[in-house]
Amino acid sequence: MSRPPYARLAPLAPLAGSCPVRRRRAGRALSYAALIALTVVYLAPVIWMALTSLKPPHEATAVPPTLFPAQPTLESYEALAGAGAQAPVLRWFLNSVLAAVAHALLVLATAAPAAYALARMEFRGKRLVLAAIVSTLFIPPIVFLPSNYLIVRAFGWLDSLPALVVPPAASAFGVFFLRQFFLDLPRELEEAAALDGASRPVVFWKIVLPLSKPALATLAVLSLLSNWNDFLWPIYVLFNPERLTLSPGLALLQASHSTDYALVTAGAVVASAPVLAVFIAAQRYVIEGVARTGLKG
Repeated sequence: MSRPPYARLAPLAPLAGSCPVRRRRAGRALSYAALIALTVVYLAPVIWMALTSLKPPHEATAVPPTLFPAQPTLESYEALAGAGAQAPVLRWFLNSVLAAVAHALLVLATAAPAAYALARMEFRGKRLVLAAIVSTLFIPPIVFLPSNYLIVRAFGWLDSLPALVVPPAASAFGVFFLRQFFLDLPRELEEAAALDGASRPVVFWKIVLPLSKPALATLAVLSLLSNWNDFLWPIYVLFNPERLTLSPGLALLQASHSTDYALVTAGAVVASAPVLAVFIAAQRYVIEGVARTGLKG
């Protein structure tokens, strides 16, 4: 008795079904390979910087260059710690920490109420105010240097910590970013609290802000990084070497005719390690905040 014609095709069914699985596995392998390659590209300068900081000065400028130090040493970090009054690196580090943390907190304190008002409250000229705030994002920050300097001088803040904290705290990006996040929050929670007798400030403080931790953490990290890496503004408003921050202060480590690359890279490691640690610690909140922030208007 002969088998039906379709019976001869039955063994081919598993092979046909395995093709999409193989394609998915190949696509996943290519994705991982691309991610690994990008990771190597981005981490290579950081690894090179860290290894160079452990080399003696003569080996840091050797030709051909070497990746790993032949004789690892911490003399560059010891030189930073004992640089003295002309280059008080530890003092610069403390100034950077204080300025960056205070700046991030002030950005949150000013941007969050403004963003909530633009997201939930109705008032005359609301769209005009939002358009004016967003339009400042397209203006190069260097344009505001002369006016900010005059304001800081009028308040008597030159060569002081408030000069680094207050003027950059008017963050148009922070207002726009938080507003987009607040628009995606369910209104029902706020309406239920209002029915229970909660006022607008209570709703904002006890309901909206706790639900907005990812967005607030993301904005805090971005603000901290912006202030930490700022180079131009501190040069304009700080004059005493002891009041400098790390970014402009480390530039003083370069001599007029020669550069100690091991010392400079050690300073770069000191400047970059804290912000990398902050980003790694807040990575989960940053990813969640960016993912949940839409572009609805």
